[in-house]
Amino acid sequence: MPWIGVFQQADSWNNVVDTRATEMTNIAKVKWSGYILAVQPRIRLMRSFDQRQHSYHGYVLRIEGTYGDDSGEFLIAVGKSANEKHQFRVGMKLSGLAMPVPDQRLEIAGFYKTSSITVSKVAEPRISSSPPFNGVPPNLGTYRNRGHRRLDPRTYESKCNTCIWGCRMPVEITEDHWNPSRKRYRFETFCYGPKNCSFYKAGATRKVPGRSGMTWEEEDWVDDDATAHRGLDE
Repeated sequence: MPWIGVFQQADSWNNVVDTRATEMTNIAKVKWSGYILAVQPRIRLMRSFDQRQHSYHGYVLRIEGTYGDDSGEFLIAVGKSANEKHQFRVGMKLSGLAMPVPDQRLEIAGFYKTSSITVSKVAEPRISSSPPFNGVPPNLGTYRNRGHRRLDPRTYESKCNTCIWGCRMPVEITEDHWNPSRKRYRFETFCYGPKNCSFYKAGATRKVPGRSGMTWEEEDWVDDDATAHRGLDE
């Protein structure tokens, strides 16, 4: 069966759950191979009411190929050092080993802990002058420095899921600091690309639940502040 969790609806809620670690022993790695369809940053977002924090883990490769006994389109998580070594980009053919993600609330990809990457076909570098932007993605520090704006999930799925500036993040929400072990999870989509991109649509504002039924709305000024240092074409 395909790894359905990879393509969960953006911004969908899971029930409040216990966050004890999932048992990881005796999980075998899966052989995979195929062509890269897209490369995007692998970033997680932690929210607590009006506070947010990002963690930068590497990149996500969208692959068309085979994984184990199945075939189709799937997502592989890789580290930043792997991207520095191989310079991942659309059109490359490669293979490797990876472990199925045990808790898909915490990852966009269906596979992670990737190893033994072998590139069998190197694609020519592509620099796009119009969206969606392809080519080798920048280092993670560039994403951090640029800042992001919220991106409508439907626009992401239809136009931006192959762009190096698009990002779908797993989000962990702590509603109550007095009881931090109980959390909510969802996915959110963001754009790190040029502010004048013709594809861009912000979509609805994001709402973050807090204790005692309170809700904080992340309004437009948050995105404006995060990207104020960039010009329209940056």
